[in-house]
Amino acid sequence: MTHRFLFSVVVLTSCLLAVPSFGKDNDNDDDKGNCSGLPTESQLRNFLSSASGVGGDAGGLFHGTLMWGAVVNRKGATCAFATSTDDPTQVWPGSQAIAKAKAYTANAFSLDTLPLSTARLYTFTQPGHSLWSLGQSNPFDPQFLAPPGGQGGGKHHIAGGLIFFGGGVPLYLNGKIIGGLGISGDTSCADHEIAKRVRDLAGLNPPGGKLADDITYSSKDGATVFTHPLCVNTFRNGTFIGNEPSAAGY
Repeated sequence: MTHRFLFSVVVLTSCLLAVPSFGKDNDNDDDKGNCSGLPTESQLRNFLSSASGVGGDAGGLFHGTLMWGAVVNRKGATCAFATSTDDPTQVWPGSQAIAKAKAYTANAFSLDTLPLSTARLYTFTQPGHSLWSLGQSNPFDPQFLAPPGGQGGGKHHIAGGLIFFGGGVPLYLNGKIIGGLGISGDTSCADHEIAKRVRDLAGLNPPGGKLADDITYSSKDGATVFTHPLCVNTFRNGTFIGNEPSAAGY
């Protein structure tokens, strides 16, 4: 009886050990940790600090000089994030989460054949349009934020978050999408200007070129489903476009 009981325990234990473990998170697996071909933190910082000085005025409040940038891979995991300044406390702290969410969004809704900047998703996601409430589908996880200048920040983790205004662009290598870039720290229009400049500096433009998913404005291009509203001191590719309309009817 004793031997039979012991044999049963051994068999049961062996069966339990043989059961595969589902849903276990492995931070070191290739699903999340592969950042090949994407800018490193130091490269991203250099691109951010250089971007405001190329291509003319970026507009906005700070002319693109005070920026958070974030990069995700095709899996949506954060690969790098940095600020354009040596002192990250002098960039809006709230922009870290926005930059990461923009990077995730641009990657999440772009394909090899269709680059979609976050600027081009604006109209679709407004009340009364076909993708209204899309932002509720994948909220940002705040545990993947780092204090300014601190450690952590969710590297190789998927922070999520969906943002539908200018500042996020997909990243491409040899015609294939490999991730997304998010920029935040100024108006959404200025964020977009810096994002496309950083992407160009990194050599990671989509097959159609650096302007393939450029921001459009109804005052300049006519109203379309891809239209983005004007911001304060709006520039596009070094040319002044206009200003956000004054408040009325409140």
